[in-house]
Amino acid sequence: MLLAVHHVAIICSDYEASKQFYINKLGFAVLAENWRPERQSWKCDLRHGPIQIELFSFPDPPSRPSRPEACGLRHIAFVVASAEATAELLRSQGVEVEPIRTDPYTGRLFTFIADPDGLPIELYQDGV
Repeated sequence: MLLAVHHVAIICSDYEASKQFYINKLGFAVLAENWRPERQSWKCDLRHGPIQIELFSFPDPPSRPSRPEACGLRHIAFVVASAEATAELLRSQGVEVEPIRTDPYTGRLFTFIADPDGLPIELYQDGV
């Protein structure tokens, strides 16, 4: 029935800061960017390989209630070839990276970063 995840939608508090984070730190490219005057909202479609994000701005969005244990979507996770190399690259770009850990069930390495609004982003090393 379900074939794949089509996109992840993210509401941000500072549109330019979040857009620059996803473009300049994580390597996403802008597919489309639209101002929606009826909502006083930007919508930016971003893509990195098969991953698509819809980045939204809205006037005065509520803050995330807690990190990462709020009810609902806990975090997003991206597969990386090397958790250590990715963490090193992101640190060199000024991104705070949590210590690399080992998944106790799979033995694979992973770490977390956060976007400008504190949305947890997991970087999970591919097992191939």
